[in-house]
Amino acid sequence: QVQLLESGGGSVQAGGSLRLSCEISEYMDGSYCMAWFRQAPGKEREGVACIHSYGAIRYTPSVRGRFAISKDNAKNTLDLEMNSLKPEDTAMYYCAADHIGHCSLTAAEFGYWGQGTQVTVSS
Repeated sequence: QVQLLESGGGSVQAGGSLRLSCEISEYMDGSYCMAWFRQAPGKEREGVACIHSYGAIRYTPSVRGRFAISKDNAKNTLDLEMNSLKPEDTAMYYCAADHIGHCSLTAAEFGYWGQGTQVTVSS
């Protein structure tokens, strides 16, 4: 059973930066996808960025050019560097993983989830 634990959330002003990290309890092999999702109050969970074991990376259009997803294989962590933050980036951010054959931003395709870390961006 893969367990995920997010850290790095906090409160920043618009234009600031944060780096989220997700500790992964065990190494995954083969074809798998890891992703960051976010959910603001009253809104559906949204896929932010994904990275696949075969190399593909995807971003939702609203964060492209501002966020960067990466996987540190030595530390076995999934990271999300967030720059030029905007108030609309405010949400609970979740790490997700599963054995999926493509880079997915669809929440229903993931079976492993972390508890989330809050990101608040003030104007």
